[in-house]
Amino acid sequence: MNLIIVESPTKARTLSKILGKDYVIEATMGHIKDLPKSELGVDIENNFKPDYLLVAKKKEVVDKILNAVKKIGEDGLILLATDPDREGEAIASHVAEIILDKGKVKKDILKRITFHEITKEALYQALASPSAIDSNLVDAQTARRVLDRLVGYKLSPLLWKKVRRGLSAGRVQTVAVRLIVEKEREIEAFSPQEYWEITAELEKDKEKFVAKLLEIEGKKAEVKNQNEAEAVVSDLEKSNYFVLDVIKKEVRKAPHPPFTTSTLTQAAANLFFWSSKRTMSIAQRLYEKGLITYHRTDSVNIAEVALLKARDYIKTNFDEAYLPGKPRVFKKKAKLAQEAHEAIRPADPFLKPYSPEIDVEPEGHRLYELIWKRFMASQMAESVYDETKVKVRAQGSKDYLFGANGLIMKFDGWKVLYSKKSEDVVLPKLEKGDKLSLVKLTPEQKFTQPPARYTEASLIKTLEKLGIGRPSTYAPIISTIQLRNYVEKKEGKFYPTKIGIAVNDFLIPNFNDIFDYSFTARMEDNLDLIAKGNLVWQNVIRDFWSPFVLILESVEANSQRVKIEADFLGKKCPECKEGDLVIRIGRFGKFVSCSRFPECKYREKYVEKIGISCPECKKGEVVVKRTAKGKKFYGCSRYPDCKWASWRKPQANNPTPGVD
Repeated sequence: MNLIIVESPTKARTLSKILGKDYVIEATMGHIKDLPKSELGVDIENNFKPDYLLVAKKKEVVDKILNAVKKIGEDGLILLATDPDREGEAIASHVAEIILDKGKVKKDILKRITFHEITKEALYQALASPSAIDSNLVDAQTARRVLDRLVGYKLSPLLWKKVRRGLSAGRVQTVAVRLIVEKEREIEAFSPQEYWEITAELEKDKEKFVAKLLEIEGKKAEVKNQNEAEAVVSDLEKSNYFVLDVIKKEVRKAPHPPFTTSTLTQAAANLFFWSSKRTMSIAQRLYEKGLITYHRTDSVNIAEVALLKARDYIKTNFDEAYLPGKPRVFKKKAKLAQEAHEAIRPADPFLKPYSPEIDVEPEGHRLYELIWKRFMASQMAESVYDETKVKVRAQGSKDYLFGANGLIMKFDGWKVLYSKKSEDVVLPKLEKGDKLSLVKLTPEQKFTQPPARYTEASLIKTLEKLGIGRPSTYAPIISTIQLRNYVEKKEGKFYPTKIGIAVNDFLIPNFNDIFDYSFTARMEDNLDLIAKGNLVWQNVIRDFWSPFVLILESVEANSQRVKIEADFLGKKCPECKEGDLVIRIGRFGKFVSCSRFPECKYREKYVEKIGISCPECKKGEVVVKRTAKGKKFYGCSRYPDCKWASWRKPQANNPTPGVD
């Protein structure tokens, strides 16, 4: 009898179905050891030794594992099959420590196995080649945990003293907040500039097409106001139009690489409006049920056996034109991609989306379909288009150049898996020198737009581009900065809160080197180098700690307190009649209190109104509410008299009287 230890019951059940009765499988339910909550838990004087303790709630789990250890026969093995990344390696290491300490077993029966998909082939391959725990990966995880504990535990008391009690700081989370605050200030400083776009509807042999004004007198067309636009239009109305040039070429569009953690969370955010936390949670279940490969990865590599299976599927289900001459191989974008060996892909390419064998909830089907299509498309032929670029000359008192682009699909290729919506832009048959008739001119006033606020997708993309965070950290980073009320999400976009701005304005000037983008990225690279065995983790922590503690002491002695700006509601306090009602943010979210606090302790529940009357009862107002788990939804202010509720914000077709 052999014992296999994994993290989750779902993963345990999937392994049991494959391996049968020869294996006992137990789950740790996540980490079983961690740093203590009530103290630093890092012995700085003893080479930064972490004081890992058994998690209080895991005593029964550990007892169950130890009882299973007793049942292992003389020929049995204890196989640590936790996830194939740093977190999984750390959990395996902690389990091994406990078993060796209390299980009274020989060290040589403890083995580590890893697999990136839960299939029969992958499992038996892993069982055939067990190994030792990778101490380098464990060291990398220890370094991250110690580093984050030192930063959080030392900076949080300083924030209590200099900003407000109850605040906390995180090494990478602070950088994410910095991005959002700086973006907001770019938007505030932005001054829109007026410009005009002019298009011409032109005709040849009763066939019409639209061209855009590109140049005036050989220079880029810059029409800055209505007077200039009217002058240009007036001249164009009297101009002669003819085709200056027609450029035709074949264009091929290659498919995207299969998903990584970053691109999967971005795609799910853009298509389904899911948070990264939700996407990772659903992907975790798909992985544990054996449907996809490991979902925390920054690699776009694909195993050869998977490539061959994908090609077999394409060959079986599509015309041979859809199968490229050889498998398509993608290059890694991440500098030190190491969290997993493969991209995210279906474990079995022949298992099509929404097949009866896929036993998951509806959102699991949606995510599986997304992953399956992306992977299969990556191994299909390019889509092919005929592209036509037409240059039109208009001769009036000045020389004008217009442009029009046409695109016609010749072969759909990998796009056969996606929407059937036509992308074709058809132009009339035009030849160089053809005379054209002007149908109408359309001048359109526009204004330059401010930078877009971050969404989850664009924030993850930026973090990845800067080299900040890794596949296992994107979702926790975004969840944490929202839980701490440093940022809030409105209509899918991130806004910094007053607290977030205050914390940013204290930490960044005083600890600019620590929370610098390039410094944070270098620290991530160092953690990767520890994982590869190229750096000693204690040396990395020491190099960080020595200057950090000096800055910490200086800031505590010399920095000024930062005041959190309040949002005034424009109403007087009903209790003291002197103070103004303001919106504050506490541990449990927003609330309303008196500006004279603590002299006046009046407070009331904060209700966020959106200025729309209830679409059902027409009497109440639509207000923002939250579930027990903090998920936002919309409901009627007259609840429970009116039980209308919706996950989506209703349209403002019936604004509440008197509400802006």
